[in-house]
Amino acid sequence: MKKIILSLFVVFTGLNNVFAQSCCAKKSNCDGMVALASNKDFQDAHLAPEPLDYKEDKGKMITFNTPDGKTGNAFAVLSGKPTTKVLLVFHEWWGLNDYVKREAEKLQKDLGNVNVYAIDLYDGKVASIQDSAAKYMQGMNPERAATIVKGLISSLDKKAEIATIGWCMGGSWSFQAALIAGLQAKACVMYYGFPETDVEKIKTLKTDILYFQGLQDAFISKETVDKFEASVKGAGKRIIVKKYEATHAFANPSNPKFNNEASADAYRLSLAYFKKGLSLK
Repeated sequence: MKKIILSLFVVFTGLNNVFAQSCCAKKSNCDGMVALASNKDFQDAHLAPEPLDYKEDKGKMITFNTPDGKTGNAFAVLSGKPTTKVLLVFHEWWGLNDYVKREAEKLQKDLGNVNVYAIDLYDGKVASIQDSAAKYMQGMNPERAATIVKGLISSLDKKAEIATIGWCMGGSWSFQAALIAGLQAKACVMYYGFPETDVEKIKTLKTDILYFQGLQDAFISKETVDKFEASVKGAGKRIIVKKYEATHAFANPSNPKFNNEASADAYRLSLAYFKKGLSLK
């Protein structure tokens, strides 16, 4: 009973305590992000996405087998010619909505000869209001999500070179996917995702990292990012932390505090980073 009371206290006494003390945060950064979903301030900071007049161009939904005997979903935007270059895209807490699909198509177009897969971590569920997004994020099973990522990677060419990108919750999963990809991982972009806290996990990373931080982020503190940066460097890996005078979710076009200048710069840096990591011309 004492353990249950302590766990409930941790969840509701503030983000720093949640990330530092909860069993979720100890397990992985993605669990720490799930804990965020119960925070009212975090919910209020994410206004519902505006309707988007979007029509799929090259992309289409696909299914693939997952190691748990089920299937997973992804929005695939494939290159017009054979390639072993792959980019995995991870959605925010809303799910795999049209904004993410549009971004996947834009990334494929701008990168060129690369196959892009926007992975659905919610098994088909997409939120349009805060309550649903919080429910989906809290209810997401990290083991199932990791199994989905493993299933998609298993469906790729064994020689595939893999880069990852994600925003907020997806930024955390961008890192987790890079861990899962192992030696196939060539680049990892994290947009204000909660950093991994397990140093032993960080040591297994096989790629470098590009992390975008909003200095006005009320949910992921400067101290947390600084500690992550030190841990990555201590593990002998390279990390670039690009800082902007911006809020959390500054690159989300549906955010009323969307920062066009910072978003454009981060996108430009991401393209250059991916092209180098994947040896794209």
